[in-house]
Amino acid sequence: MSEILPLSPQADPIAPPNRVGLLAGWGRYPIVVAEALKRANCHVACLGIKDHADPSLAELCDEFKWLGLAKLGGAIRFMQTHNIRHATMAGKFHKMLIYQRLAWLKHLPDWTFLATFYPHFITGTKDRKDDTLLGAIVGAFAQEGIAFGPATDFAPELLVKQGTLVGRDPTTKQQRDIEFGWDVAKQLGALDVGQSVCVKDRAVLAVEAIEGTDACIRRAGEICPAGGFTVVKVAKPQQDMRFDVPTIGLWTLDTMIASGARMLAVEAGRTILLDEEEFVRKAIRHKITVVALQFGGALRAAA
Repeated sequence: MSEILPLSPQADPIAPPNRVGLLAGWGRYPIVVAEALKRANCHVACLGIKDHADPSLAELCDEFKWLGLAKLGGAIRFMQTHNIRHATMAGKFHKMLIYQRLAWLKHLPDWTFLATFYPHFITGTKDRKDDTLLGAIVGAFAQEGIAFGPATDFAPELLVKQGTLVGRDPTTKQQRDIEFGWDVAKQLGALDVGQSVCVKDRAVLAVEAIEGTDACIRRAGEICPAGGFTVVKVAKPQQDMRFDVPTIGLWTLDTMIASGARMLAVEAGRTILLDEEEFVRKAIRHKITVVALQFGGALRAAA
């Protein structure tokens, strides 16, 4: 197995500017980020993406507005109206929505969105990878003087630390599955396809693509009803910490429990863990082992 490197000391939270914009997607992560910003006495102007964001953000933030997924111009104007020059995004954005029937009629893109994504969705001269699309959004804001930074800068304690979080250290067999899955997941990430893979006996049961990690785990459970498989989730080699950072939480455990997965391996220092205390209690209760590792160099499966 490749050498496991010690993590550098945990960074102190970065003092945020007085006013921060929050682009909020699905899940608890935007709530946790908003709470961290408010603890730092920051004025938070939040845009909640319709059909994604939690309504409780409206009470938590100083300003709040619901906005459609394709209203990029409206998002920029909201930030400008509230004098926002620094912003961050948190939460998942369900890319599968763009492939639904009549998606564009439902979301009604504005002119800024059309101009920004014309080469992606109209001419097809640019791809639709996650990093490409999210990078285009960040670039559109930057052109209007609004800079996006990593949400983990404001709440670095969310980044999981190296070690065995729950359960016993992996057995030799499990280590081999982790190592094998890690190499596959890193290659998927390098292609910006996905960040997770399910493995048993050094055989790939399922890989993550546009559908997300939970669907990947469920598919592995359908293929391997005997269970006992390992889930490996890593950051991309080219991971931009401003968006699409690997995230795990209670929903991850729920899916693993329902699907029969027994081991979860994630990348230390580059994975967000939400609701850690409750997460650990639940994993212990259901006898799921969770480890966070950091490796130097490419992993290779043992012979």
